[in-house]
Amino acid sequence: MNLNQVTMSVHNMEQAVEFYLKLGFTQIVDTPHYARFVCPQGEATFSLSLCEDDILHNTTIYFEHEALEDWIAMIESRGIRLLQAPTDEPYLWREAVVADPSGNKIKLYWAGENRLNPPWRVEKRYAGE
Repeated sequence: MNLNQVTMSVHNMEQAVEFYLKLGFTQIVDTPHYARFVCPQGEATFSLSLCEDDILHNTTIYFEHEALEDWIAMIESRGIRLLQAPTDEPYLWREAVVADPSGNKIKLYWAGENRLNPPWRVEKRYAGE
């Protein structure tokens, strides 16, 4: 099993696409109501869906980059404003926070080994396995 993608709702597709292109993603699907992007490394994708209803922003999406500080400098030079500068968090990740034009919260981070193997890691599986 593997995660295919996460889809976020946006109010303005054109503004949203421009924002994610500025973050450095490559657009692979382009329609008036749907856009899909691939991450610069690996095969992970995410998509945007045009939504005219009110959007509840209960989800945060995380994008990891080893050269976090360089990435932050690049996106700031492209006009993206940080809601939170890179900060060392107590869960051992270094994170910055931005929001897309529709208000979706995006965390840009580097966690290194702690992403999958934090000191408090556990391995639970379904009891029937």
